[in-house]
Amino acid sequence: MEASGGGSKRRASGSGGGGGSGASMQSLGADLLCAVFALLDHFALVRCSAVCRSWNRIIYTSALMRDLYYKRNPRVKDPNMLVPSEMPIKKYLEELAMNEHRSAFLNGSAEVHQWSGHPERANLCRMKRGEILTGVGDKVLRLWSAGSCQYLDEYRCPDANPLIDFDFDENKIVGLSSSRLCIWRRDERKGLFQSREGIFPRGLCMSYIDPEVVIGCEDGRACVFDMYSRSCSRIIRLQNGPVTCLTITDEQLIVGGSTFGTIAVADLTSGERLAFLKSSFAPTGMKTLSFNMNSFLLFAGSTSGYAHCWDLRTLRPLWEMRVSPNVIYSTHHLNNDTSMLAVGGLDGVLRILNQNTGETLKSFVIDPGNTVPISSKVKHQAIEKRRVRSLSEDIRVDSIPRHLRPPITCLSVGMKKIVTTHNENFIRLWRFRG
Repeated sequence: MEASGGGSKRRASGSGGGGGSGASMQSLGADLLCAVFALLDHFALVRCSAVCRSWNRIIYTSALMRDLYYKRNPRVKDPNMLVPSEMPIKKYLEELAMNEHRSAFLNGSAEVHQWSGHPERANLCRMKRGEILTGVGDKVLRLWSAGSCQYLDEYRCPDANPLIDFDFDENKIVGLSSSRLCIWRRDERKGLFQSREGIFPRGLCMSYIDPEVVIGCEDGRACVFDMYSRSCSRIIRLQNGPVTCLTITDEQLIVGGSTFGTIAVADLTSGERLAFLKSSFAPTGMKTLSFNMNSFLLFAGSTSGYAHCWDLRTLRPLWEMRVSPNVIYSTHHLNNDTSMLAVGGLDGVLRILNQNTGETLKSFVIDPGNTVPISSKVKHQAIEKRRVRSLSEDIRVDSIPRHLRPPITCLSVGMKKIVTTHNENFIRLWRFRG
């Protein structure tokens, strides 16, 4: 977003015809800027509002958003209201964005951009704020642009053991090896912190919400690490078996799944175990968890191919569906989306489920058609564009060649896109168009 706006500024401030110096966009004045902005749609206006404070002020204090809103919603126009309050406009924009997101996945076309991202393999990925972080399989985490797929940066783990799990935000990257916790400050290339070895027994997974990192361990305990004091603040007995997947809610709840098929819910502050959630089918190991903070729904994927959903407000199951014949490794959804859940696993099919019913809405694999190379001069990569095939409901997955559906070891959902890793050296970015 900012790059696009910055590019506009640079072009406007460059030399004009005849060698004269051009005026910057800032010197055009509010009236002329409004005339330019009036040619844009809602999404382009939101991108422009993120360029700088003056553009943001012009866009949100003028009638631009109001006029577009009334154009799309003529029945709600109130002649006594000159400018609608900021909150209804923001809510409207969020709903508009979610509708575009859903329409792109369910009704639009798709393509995959694929590139070699690691020398050996990558089996985990995270995508946030237009950036993708990939790794695990070696000691290097690499950062990519979700817009261009271009390489941005990398972070190396000095520990003898490779990383097992990681997550990131705009300020830091938190990585877990079997015996240490590593924290990189993104604004300082050498800003690496490593915890003392042995403060937790063999970590298998992690999740964090500032200022605490929760580490799920092989012995069933959850170790809570305070990033400010840089010490283990408490240990919670979460499961009777290894904690294989973990998430933390905004209400300070720890949710951890185990190889025994149970999911424990505990209070992060007190350490008290509040509930055990179980499948109604034969016990199978839980491989992945994701929580929707808007609907309070918890989603899980198991080793038997079942996807599960519980309401954390009532601690009751809502649905259980066998959506895959094999292990489900990863489930994820866009933060504000309460309708669609992306699921991937051993069979290599990317599935989109209905969050409220578990019904499979769409299934995708790579189309066997020819790949199209995309020119790239960026280090570490040569990008290919590949076609996507939508599967019919009655198709047998085992009839599709394995090279078209390598196991999806992890996925992460962004706005009209999904990034996947496959325990190979390549990374795939699935783009959906409305």
